[in-house]
Amino acid sequence: MSDSLPPKSPPGRLSGRRRSAARLAAVQALYQLDVNRTELTAANIDAVIREFFRHRFGQEGNGDYLADVDRDLFVDIVRGATGRQDDLDKLISTALTDDWPLQRLELVLRATLRAGAYELWVRGDVPARVVINEYLEVAHAFFSGKEPSLVNGVLDRLARNLRSAEF
Repeated sequence: MSDSLPPKSPPGRLSGRRRSAARLAAVQALYQLDVNRTELTAANIDAVIREFFRHRFGQEGNGDYLADVDRDLFVDIVRGATGRQDDLDKLISTALTDDWPLQRLELVLRATLRAGAYELWVRGDVPARVVINEYLEVAHAFFSGKEPSLVNGVLDRLARNLRSAEF
């Protein structure tokens, strides 16, 4: 496989599951960039995206195996959330309490909120309730405590502000 990004994902019957897998993988990629304190340059972001294409998508036997992923959505979320990270962080902060600022949140939780906020803000083609539900499911994949409720509450507040017509 070359260093270029793979071709677009073909449409399919299982597009909902493929999109869910893309969101989960995007949160993992955003986490990886954050935990490694990677400078958010286009080259570094594309390197992480390529790593996911090479080592996590379609590689059986890997613990992080994601067989069927909407690669276009994955790339859009990772590039979009990193490219707008400062604005997203400000937006998310408006939905958090003063005693729990964004920088105090666990890194996976922060990545989940950034990805969800990005979709609510930019991806008008996806209904707000779908975005909230999808990232609530992502949160449940990583957390068994109160974190999913936090994700639900923050994204619901953002959705009501960004897409009031949908509520």
